[in-house]
Amino acid sequence: MAPKVLVTDDAVFMRMVLRDILSKNGFEVIAEAQNGVEAIEKYKEHKPDLVLMDITMPEMNGIDALKGIRQHDPNALVIMCTASGQQNWVQDALVAGAKDYVVKPFNPTKVVEILRQYFQI
Repeated sequence: MAPKVLVTDDAVFMRMVLRDILSKNGFEVIAEAQNGVEAIEKYKEHKPDLVLMDITMPEMNGIDALKGIRQHDPNALVIMCTASGQQNWVQDALVAGAKDYVVKPFNPTKVVEILRQYFQI
């Protein structure tokens, strides 16, 4: 059974890129969110195996959304997506409970390599 993923990014193009990478590599994107508020709602609704979460988004950023998801489910597997140069935010996300991070622009091989550490596919 393919791991179920919630992709959260305010940029439609980035969500499309991630959806493409994931669907070609044994993952199923079951939901998308465009900000942190939606991410928390969709996490509760769909109960994904994994969340890919952008850090900088309107309404609620990824770090606050990560905290909200982990309040609901302390075992949530969240991997942050970050642009280069946001190392201080990545550190904050890891302290808040993110398991790892991927850097934009996405290298498909690297994204899949990081995600496969958590799933037997």
